[in-house]
Amino acid sequence: MEFEIIAKDALGRICRIETRHGKIETPTVLPVVNPNIPFIAPEKMRDYGAQCLITNAYIIYRSFKDEAIEKGVHKILGVDMPIMTDSGSYQLMLYGDVEIKNREILEFQQKIGSDLIVPLDIPTPPDADYETARKDLEETIRREREAKELKKDSLLVLPIQGSTIAELRRKNAEVAKEIGGDVYAIGAIVPLMEAYRFKDLAKIVLEVKSVIQIEPIHLFGCGHPMLLALAVAMGCDLFDSAAYALYAKDDRYLTVYGTKKLSELQYFPCDCPVCAKKIPEELREMEKRERELFLAEHNLYATFEEIKVIKEAIEENSLFELVEKRIRAHPNLISAWRIIKDYSELFERYDPWIKTRFFYCGLETLMRPAVKRHAKAVKNVEFEKDTIVISTDLGILADAYLRPVFGVVPIELLESYPCGHAEMPDDDTIEKEALEIAIANLNDFVRAKKGKRFVIHLTGRWKDFAKDLPEGCEYVLH
Repeated sequence: MEFEIIAKDALGRICRIETRHGKIETPTVLPVVNPNIPFIAPEKMRDYGAQCLITNAYIIYRSFKDEAIEKGVHKILGVDMPIMTDSGSYQLMLYGDVEIKNREILEFQQKIGSDLIVPLDIPTPPDADYETARKDLEETIRREREAKELKKDSLLVLPIQGSTIAELRRKNAEVAKEIGGDVYAIGAIVPLMEAYRFKDLAKIVLEVKSVIQIEPIHLFGCGHPMLLALAVAMGCDLFDSAAYALYAKDDRYLTVYGTKKLSELQYFPCDCPVCAKKIPEELREMEKRERELFLAEHNLYATFEEIKVIKEAIEENSLFELVEKRIRAHPNLISAWRIIKDYSELFERYDPWIKTRFFYCGLETLMRPAVKRHAKAVKNVEFEKDTIVISTDLGILADAYLRPVFGVVPIELLESYPCGHAEMPDDDTIEKEALEIAIANLNDFVRAKKGKRFVIHLTGRWKDFAKDLPEGCEYVLH
């Protein structure tokens, strides 16, 4: 597979994937298209921002088998853009069985010309017992090996299963990588999203990303704009969802801040081509089918608008800031993002070292790789003087300054990223935790400079931390 990384920030990337029907630039969402009754005509999907579609090979097999083999999936849907076909695993999860074998559905996907094919994996729901999840995973891995043997010129998508058991998710990721896919897809996570269990979702994604660090990752069933920035920052590249249609049928309106009920809206918080033409009251008076179509179109516009916002944030190296704003949409999103502290080495390895700015957005900012990198790097700065003067006030002449979040900042680094490019509240209003981590970093710095004498000037709120300074330090309170 031709796969090119164009830009990156946090664990997010802008990538280009080459397929037989053109390039896909990630991150992007693949709208789900029902081959029997498309909610929106597939050929219109480009108008909303879609670059690739996903449809169900099992449904096509049941409804169009011979016709699909003769015409191909692209003519069946009436498009020339890349198409991923799912294998029927969703039906397997819903009904417990499907009337087709893994080999059959894989060969069928190739015969109908799918650009990306998926084996018939076993989607184990969240909270399954270990033995059930292990057995399901063994069968999924067997089918993935079979898929690799049958692979021809389609791109192979290997699902990653294992329920909510981190050990099994990692195992599947390791084995799938050994088998060798083109894209790796994290499956059976829709129940977690429906229950707002975003922390569990984040842990699964980061466990998989810890193993599959370069190749594209697809997150099955994720398409709500509220989740996209978070998922991209954790390393997901591709998404698919029927949410645009399912939510529209239930009179629900998607935004990056959550889902709105049409019955409660007085104004549309959006100026997309459809929202600009109506007000909510007029929409409520429409016929049901017309109203559903309106909402579905808005939902697609809102989804792809967020994708563009995310891509611009990656280009600007401001993805952390965007995520820290977006997670305010729901408390469970905040909990999900805060587990990045458990994967700090992963983020430090891939997050760019040099950026143009460091924008403080709240407590989550303290967990960014730039903070830890600075604390480590500053210990290596050499000071020729035996006595090092550190001040919390830039107006006091010193060798280094104590700044919120970062800790010790030598005068030589006052104009360098991240400290010199940091926009933060002043020392009197910033969260206490931002001062505490700075003091902790100061203590580490002092311990690393054995044999040096330290004189530390404390002003304002910093004076409250005098008792926390290392033994042997002299301090002056102003």
